[in-house]
Amino acid sequence: MFQFDNFGSIQAEPTDHYYLNSNNSDTAKKCLNKHNTLSTIMKEWKILSKNLPDSIYVRVYESRIDLLRAAILGPAGTPYHDGIFFFDILLPYDYPKQPPKVYYHSHGYHINPNLYKTGYVCLSLINTWSGEKNEMWTKKSTLLQILVSIQGLILNERPYFNEPGFGDLRNSTDSEWINRSIRYNEATFVFSCKAMLHVIRNPPQNFEGLVVGHFRDRAASILAAIKDYQEGRESSFEVLPQLKADLTSLHSDFENALSDLNSEAINMNISAESVIEELPIGSSSTTNSAMNNNSKESTESVVKKELPIKSSSISSNSKPNKKGFLGKLVSKFGKCYSSIN
Repeated sequence: MFQFDNFGSIQAEPTDHYYLNSNNSDTAKKCLNKHNTLSTIMKEWKILSKNLPDSIYVRVYESRIDLLRAAILGPAGTPYHDGIFFFDILLPYDYPKQPPKVYYHSHGYHINPNLYKTGYVCLSLINTWSGEKNEMWTKKSTLLQILVSIQGLILNERPYFNEPGFGDLRNSTDSEWINRSIRYNEATFVFSCKAMLHVIRNPPQNFEGLVVGHFRDRAASILAAIKDYQEGRESSFEVLPQLKADLTSLHSDFENALSDLNSEAINMNISAESVIEELPIGSSSTTNSAMNNNSKESTESVVKKELPIKSSSISSNSKPNKKGFLGKLVSKFGKCYSSIN
């Protein structure tokens, strides 16, 4: 029933973005409005708009071009399946000389050796972990590479072996390491489910439609997975008493949370900030107000050069234009449609 574009631009920055108060100095604003920096960011937006996989969603902000928010779906075959994991991204004012900063919304759960409770993301590509030279950030690296790396390298089927020094044991046939990995997956699944509940009850700004649609669609699958873990079908081990108790509680919590989604979809209006503008991204507001400085002329010229500027009117009665609209705002989640070329 629900469609949510993989990429979209939002006029106003989200007030719940982790990096909202970053890059506010005059120096940062001036650097971000340089022609080369603007051009690089516009190219990044285009790469994302054309190449995101179906399981990764990104929103950029016309009034703050240095901020992005990404939602990554947990891959099938991993303890993260059916989850939505949110990351706030900041482009430093000297981008792309320095890599983006990435913050993980952990909700207090440590679900992976590379994703800390504090929100710290440990990844060579953003220079927060050591690696070979070709694994570190360069000016030719992209945001798309970062997002795909998080999904593929961090949210994998055996996250226990993401621990430093354990990587070479990933394919070990030693029962001790296999057992450790299985037990880690069991705990990770529980934490992942608890994080899902938090997301259902407190969806990040501009992703409310995705959260409602995704969890309504995956409700049966999530409840079935909890039962499988609870009854020991996910491993050859006896289910630990504490694990069984946690899963019993989770099953009940999920039944309550998921049953509420229908009424939430009907009764909750999407805020005006959730309007997804037509692509190609543009209008003078895209970057003229981005960092609130006086470089209006140079900013407009970069946007017009990189992305043809179009305008569109959004109304609650409009239908999506299959010729190029990324999405249109309607008053109810149950009628939230969007399309992309």
